[in-house]
Amino acid sequence: MAATYIIVDGLITVHEGITLARKSEVKALVVKKRDDDDEYGIVLMNDIAKKVLAKNRSPQRTNIYEIMTKPALTVDPNMNVKYCARLFERFGISRAPVIENGEVIGMVSYNNIVINGMAREEV
Repeated sequence: MAATYIIVDGLITVHEGITLARKSEVKALVVKKRDDDDEYGIVLMNDIAKKVLAKNRSPQRTNIYEIMTKPALTVDPNMNVKYCARLFERFGISRAPVIENGEVIGMVSYNNIVINGMAREEV
């Protein structure tokens, strides 16, 4: 799990999201809940490429909420890496927020699973 992640408001523009992602060196933006009964959303950089760049939409006039995936598929910090990898494969995702007690505590990706998770299991 990577502890580097950022949570953004869905009303920011894609341009603002890209700027924040670049500054924070993250590959995904977690979109905050609107209220306690809501779910988190997620926007990956490839979502921006497919849904904004490829469709010739203006990043300055497109809001994050328009292109986010919601609800974001999330994982528990105690999930076995094998099950996490299966979940990613089954749903065709490459990264997901890690949620504990209803709050984002990190982000997990295939890279984290292989480099950190599998290496830890072999020790």
